Amino acid sequence: MSLEDRIQKQFKDSIAVKQLSLDTLMTPIQKAALLMSERLKAGNKIMSCGNGGSAADAQHFSAELLNRFERERAPLAGLALTTDSSTLTSVGNDYSFNQVFSKQVMGLGIDGDVLLAISTSGNSQNVVEAIEAAHEKNIVVIALTGNGGGKISSILSNNDINLCVPSKITARIQEVHLLCLHCLCDGIDAQLFGE
Repeated sequence: MSLEDRIQKQFKDSIAVKQLSLDTLMTPIQKAALLMSERLKAGNKIMSCGNGGSAADAQHFSAELLNRFERERAPLAGLALTTDSSTLTSVGNDYSFNQVFSKQVMGLGIDGDVLLAISTSGNSQNVVEAIEAAHEKNIVVIALTGNGGGKISSILSNNDINLCVPSKITARIQEVHLLCLHCLCDGIDAQLFGE
């Protein structure tokens, strides 16, 4: 296969998964955007976490809330749990890497907050533990997963929302996750600030 063919295949595969995701994720994305908007309007915050590319997505989402998405507006309360290197390394060293997010959720989260938990496999143990900590604090979870949802799909409560991308390919899942995040940002801005 030529390099040109490989590039075309990547684009076509991405489009196909996005089209399939539109059909399955429209309603859950809408519910998540409404929930996040309500919680932000009530004075709560959205914490986000993930590993690797998902950590970058968590930070990206938090930056879109705190700074702006596509319009000038007041800052919104977003906090990426992936950014404090002193906290991450001290918890990882003194306890376990599996607790790097859950300890922050327990210390920073309050009743009514939202946890955006991102894991392409749905099996990241530190994200699983963050979700469990969120449940202890009455924090609702919006999960971004793929690959059938993994362990995360089995621990979500009835109040949580799982945006599970219908793919097993990490790159495709990550591409749709980013699109979901942009849909959430756009939906939050529309709900809080109008058209």
